[in-house]
Amino acid sequence: MAGQTIGDGNDNFDSLVGSAHARDLPAMVNRLHSVFKAAATAALAASVLASAACAHPHLDENKLDEDQRNCGAVGTWIDPASQETIATDRLLAGLAQRAVVLLGESHDNAEHHRWQLHTLAALHGHNPNMILGFESFPRRVQPALDQWVNGELDPVAFLEAADWAKVWGFDPTLYLPLFDFARQNRIPMIALNVDREFVARVRREGWPAIPADERLGLSDPASPAPEYRKSLAEVYAIEQLHMAKNPENGDPHQAKAEGEAAEKHAAAAAIESESADEADLPKAEANAVSVEGEGSASEVEAPSEEVDALADEVNAAAAESDAPTGEADAAEAEAPADDVDIESILESDDFAQFVSAQQTWDRAMAEAIVAARQKQPGSLIVGILGRGHLEYGYGVPHQLADLGIPDAAVLLPIEREATCDGLPADLADTIFVIEPTVSVVTARPKPLLGVMLSMTDEGVQINGVMEGSIAEAIALQKGDVVVEAAGFPIAKLADLIEIVQRQAPGTWLPLSVRRDGEEIDFVAKFPTVFDTPE
Repeated sequence: MAGQTIGDGNDNFDSLVGSAHARDLPAMVNRLHSVFKAAATAALAASVLASAACAHPHLDENKLDEDQRNCGAVGTWIDPASQETIATDRLLAGLAQRAVVLLGESHDNAEHHRWQLHTLAALHGHNPNMILGFESFPRRVQPALDQWVNGELDPVAFLEAADWAKVWGFDPTLYLPLFDFARQNRIPMIALNVDREFVARVRREGWPAIPADERLGLSDPASPAPEYRKSLAEVYAIEQLHMAKNPENGDPHQAKAEGEAAEKHAAAAAIESESADEADLPKAEANAVSVEGEGSASEVEAPSEEVDALADEVNAAAAESDAPTGEADAAEAEAPADDVDIESILESDDFAQFVSAQQTWDRAMAEAIVAARQKQPGSLIVGILGRGHLEYGYGVPHQLADLGIPDAAVLLPIEREATCDGLPADLADTIFVIEPTVSVVTARPKPLLGVMLSMTDEGVQINGVMEGSIAEAIALQKGDVVVEAAGFPIAKLADLIEIVQRQAPGTWLPLSVRRDGEEIDFVAKFPTVFDTPE
């Protein structure tokens, strides 16, 4: 069963989603308005990007030291093979004629998503016959994507219909500009992924053990390159360090490097999670802020407030539940100890199932891309994927080549400093140099009850109580089943998570638990000031 830390959780490790945003509605409304404005002006970015020269006009070489002169200039495209800059107009015009262009990301990095939006707009300027595919959606929510593009859903309804809190969980405002651009231009959006539950099964049982009629129509993945297996072996070693308590967990995204510095986020979130099996279950459901009344002001602000409220709930649930991994940064920060025997890992049966699970992601997304291309011949398929599925052509590009698309272009955003010593020639087809960035996940003061939870047949059960916590102060115990909070029944983890996350400093939270067949009432007293995670 899943272990969750109530308050500011974080589900182990695949680019750990951070904490919920505080409910500062004026600031949040402004942020959402900026999000929508970014999408509305994306077409302008197309013309700017399509016509820009490769030289960086504002870079004063005389002010750079010798080492910095060897770095790529921010705002330029670089060919990793030659280490040379590429003229933007020539590059994008050529890419727009490809069958598939894949834009990598760290899921919680706002700068990556801004780059994706601008690149998408530029490509659309060259080739409007486009389809936009997202790793973030499993195929079962495709109807919601169709409704969104057709203008039938508002942002809140779309995120709820797409089951965003469960299937992805990252702050939706990072992705809304991309969704809005597709909607404004009536670009079909396609769900590339499959549900995590299926991949978890592959992780537990191995691909060969899944009956053919239970494989969701997926074909056998192409055998991974030896280099890919070696890179996954290092990720696997990390997984074992962080998930030793949860051998049955099946989500390779819990260890796959696809986000930012896992350990740093784990510290900020103060999670002590044991599993993601139940972590996928919490869903940000009701309680989106509603704005009553009519009139232009309400009509403009209501969607923003509601989306932001939903974003709060999504982040709260995600921080307690399903947090996809960390990327190269996490892999470096969490590199296996020197005494880890990679060769033994490569030969183990459990590692083979780990690879199978990762390849299930890759194959599913590649097949969805191929199917979309066949349905709309001549179209440009642009994929929005975690960079861990793209780098070195190991993941999705490898599976696409096996399916008959050998020339899918991989584009990645790279921080300027990383270009100073040169780039691996086969890292990607092209990289775009960006400013140093930080994750959008920031440490904010927030309520912490201080318990470990799991979903059992009895209900939401406390698996542990953190020392010095509010839960310890009111004498909650391991084995207690939380049946009510703030007067509301607790049927699943998300119910309790949502209520705790809403607590303001200095408030009291009535709780009822079942212990040894008897219901006992408690009052959790939250401090007047919440600590900020370090």
